[in-house]
Amino acid sequence: MRLSVVVPVYNSEENLSELSRQLSDALAGIEHEVLLVNDASPDRSWERIREQAALHPRIVGINLRKNSGQDNAIMAGLRAARGDYVVIMDDDLQHSPYDILKLLDRCETQEADVCFAQFPVKRQALWKNLGSWLNGKVADKVIGKPDKVYLSPFKLIAGDVVKAMVGYDGPFPYVDGLLFTVTTNVTQVPVEHHARYRGRSNYSLVRSIKVFMKLATSFSVFPLRVASFLGFCFAAIGFGLGLYYVLDYFASAHVVEGWTTLAVLFLVIGGIILLSLGMIGEYLGRAYLTLNRRPQYSIKEIIPRKEALK
Repeated sequence: MRLSVVVPVYNSEENLSELSRQLSDALAGIEHEVLLVNDASPDRSWERIREQAALHPRIVGINLRKNSGQDNAIMAGLRAARGDYVVIMDDDLQHSPYDILKLLDRCETQEADVCFAQFPVKRQALWKNLGSWLNGKVADKVIGKPDKVYLSPFKLIAGDVVKAMVGYDGPFPYVDGLLFTVTTNVTQVPVEHHARYRGRSNYSLVRSIKVFMKLATSFSVFPLRVASFLGFCFAAIGFGLGLYYVLDYFASAHVVEGWTTLAVLFLVIGGIILLSLGMIGEYLGRAYLTLNRRPQYSIKEIIPRKEALK
């Protein structure tokens, strides 16, 4: 198998027919398979996947029992993929199937393990662009991402890298984090970011924050070190202010003053303490769920290839 295309599907019943048509047209002449992973979508996405699998023999449908999250659904597709290269893309046609060959050509030309799609202009909300920028900056420190590389959800990965990535069985997979634990031999190619074909984006601010927390806490203790550094800084500031107020008390006739300063100090220091405790609690909670062997996902049905997960 030359190429596998993994597409996590959620609330995209209106897009699947056109997505399948474009993939079939774009990859004509290439030995490939398309794995559509339904993440327990509440609409009729699974029915549409069944229809497309009946029309296109290269399509494999994987239906999860419950909503597990985008990265978990991608992991289900990666484990089923058989291609020498594996493409990960969204289901809304903002990533054009016709650009897959550009990713494949750049990856082979530069002998890279991974090729990310780079979008000169992103057709999404401003807060998403800001979130992507912040996510990239944190990824530079946390997972060792090269500075100029954009963590695009549209990417092509060499099959042997995928095999190493799916060895991770923890309950909180983060695909890009797993990728950079295996290789740093990555490249990128500029492609157009298209408007969504139909429907609305499923990514809310809350889901974006969850993805950010997964990046920040799953592959590094960097946030804990930040919390420790802030604690040290504010402890030093508090000690200095305490010494100043003691000296001021003996040097002046003021008896009852400084209530504003005390209130501000309590609020700032209390906030830092709560932030640090919350970060520690996030790590402890993830460690607890990992030790309890919480599964990444549960597959209810797979069509038509029963041996896909072997």
